[in-house]
Amino acid sequence: MREWSAERRLTAEPTSSCEVVVVGAGQAGLAMGHFLRRQGRDFVILERAGEIAPAWRERWDSLTLFTPRRYSGLPGLPVPGDPDGYPTRDEVIAYLERYAATFELPIELNSEVKRLDLGDDRPFRLEVEGRTITADQVVVATGPFQTPYVPKLAERLADDVVQTHAVGYRRPDEVPPGTVLVVGGGNTGFQIAKELSAAHTVVLSVGSRQTPLPQRPLGRDLFWWLTKARILDKSVETRLGQRLSTRETLIGSSPRELKRRYGVELKPRVVESDGHAVRFEDGSELEVSVVIWATGYRPDYSWIKLPVFDEDGRLRHRRGVTDVRGFYFLGLTWQYTRGSALIGWVQEDAEFIAERIAAYQARPSVRTPVGVGASAQARSDERS
Repeated sequence: MREWSAERRLTAEPTSSCEVVVVGAGQAGLAMGHFLRRQGRDFVILERAGEIAPAWRERWDSLTLFTPRRYSGLPGLPVPGDPDGYPTRDEVIAYLERYAATFELPIELNSEVKRLDLGDDRPFRLEVEGRTITADQVVVATGPFQTPYVPKLAERLADDVVQTHAVGYRRPDEVPPGTVLVVGGGNTGFQIAKELSAAHTVVLSVGSRQTPLPQRPLGRDLFWWLTKARILDKSVETRLGQRLSTRETLIGSSPRELKRRYGVELKPRVVESDGHAVRFEDGSELEVSVVIWATGYRPDYSWIKLPVFDEDGRLRHRRGVTDVRGFYFLGLTWQYTRGSALIGWVQEDAEFIAERIAAYQARPSVRTPVGVGASAQARSDERS
């Protein structure tokens, strides 16, 4: 197999153009690239980091997916290994690197988009590290893991209380001794609390009630059952989908298991902090040495200067298609179904958007060839 190049540049010129730009080289961007490559599109994938899939590289070392390998692949390339086993973080990273190499996806690393807007003659303009790229269509595939969120009350803890967002946690031996408070009752918070409990006194603060689901009910993986029951096919536009989209689920964890098997104390939401103490919603307090904020992420679309947000700053779209013609999003949580942000199901939304891209009728224009392939201009002339 041909080795994947670490970086590919459109051109050294200050201005270049292509038919489609994909922003983000994570699972969503790579899936999008697969379909664009299959269509013969003139495109490039821009990645802000120095390596592909940075969100995976920022997760803790022992992370294991809760979807088996048979449900964890992107289009055209299965994940190697036991299909009923669960891939680790490092396996996923190696798989995504292999995926980019297998399909020879044109990826530019260290290419953060500083601004995206529309030019006077309608093509999209992307300002990237001192140069401008114009494109007929743009797909934002930056996913749900963008800006780590830490609540303001973290600022009131003493300077010698060690704090980190979950994105900064790697392994237990890097966590100082003492009582560790993990804040956040999602899958991340539960998994980190379990791992730390072997060598630390751990307290988990759960702010909202979660629905625990077993990993392998009746000997079959949960996602086997969800697939057979067609639950994962339910869109956010259905009644069931609307209900499910507002509920958080724990997969393979439960509060009872955490207390009985791992000895982790459960507390309600943190409402106040001062010095070395935090106070919980039930009035109880705790002296802490370490706090890990497993409090999720917030989107950062400040670089997008297009009318696709409502008055509260929320993105307006229907299955990733915005009101701005030729502008799309991919990999959002519940973009269309429960699987939209999962590695094994993002391909369904990617294929849907690829069909919209193929149907797009670009206004004829004279453009400079991009140079991502010998037939770039020919493919540009053939676009539908």
